[in-house]
Amino acid sequence: MSRAEANRLSHLIIGAAIAVHRELGPGLLESAYETCLQYELSRQGIRVEIQVPQPVI
Repeated sequence: MSRAEANRLSHLIIGAAIAVHRELGPGLLESAYETCLQYELSRQGIRVEIQVPQPVI
């Protein structure tokens, strides 16, 4: 991924996270924000996987 693509993707993700937080407000469980952020990113055409296990080395 090029730097320009990474910057564009970062901009979209941060914008979606801010939009979700503005809509839902503070104080909810993390899982609520996670689900809504996944929906918002998917709606924008970004493929999202949540809670993907990562190896610890």
